Amino acid sequence: MNKRGKLIVISGPSGVGKTTICNHILKNRADVHYSISATSRGKRKGEKEGREYIFLSKREFEEWIKRELFVEYAIVHGHSYGTPKKSLEENLEKGYHALLNIDVQGAKKLMQKYPDGIFIFIKPPNLLELARRLVKRNTDDKKDISNRLAVARQELKYKNDYEYVIENRDLEITVKEILSIIEKETETG
Repeated sequence: MNKRGKLIVISGPSGVGKTTICNHILKNRADVHYSISATSRGKRKGEKEGREYIFLSKREFEEWIKRELFVEYAIVHGHSYGTPKKSLEENLEKGYHALLNIDVQGAKKLMQKYPDGIFIFIKPPNLLELARRLVKRNTDDKKDISNRLAVARQELKYKNDYEYVIENRDLEITVKEILSIIEKETETG
């Protein structure tokens, strides 16, 4: 029987590079499966159902909460986000490490439920660089960017709750650091 997998949580402010980092982890580790979150927000250009998110209406999301189908959920930037319980647990039971890209609220809930998980906070070099990245990705209007920066200031206060804090100044170096952490943490149990 396979040894149970580990939970790997990547958190940090919007625009810090979490999705890109997760994609690099998945390319480098066949034993890591991505846990797709559900959201009540609409699809962004280029997003596909079941690839980036499970897109639910607000009513559907509330129904999932009532049926206890999430291991955690939170409201972030005015939209609901949650981690489906069934697929996460199935991957862990099969011996795969489950990679989650989630906000600080969700991560804090998971720290209590999965104390043996690997919790990594990604921080930007500074808020000016974060603002530049948010503008560059071209997915939000000025009001949304302003809101995301305000939330980022709050999220950065929680970085010391994480076992690992990595500054994403250079993507290649950041990915190498995280892969090294995963290697070390999954080797030792």
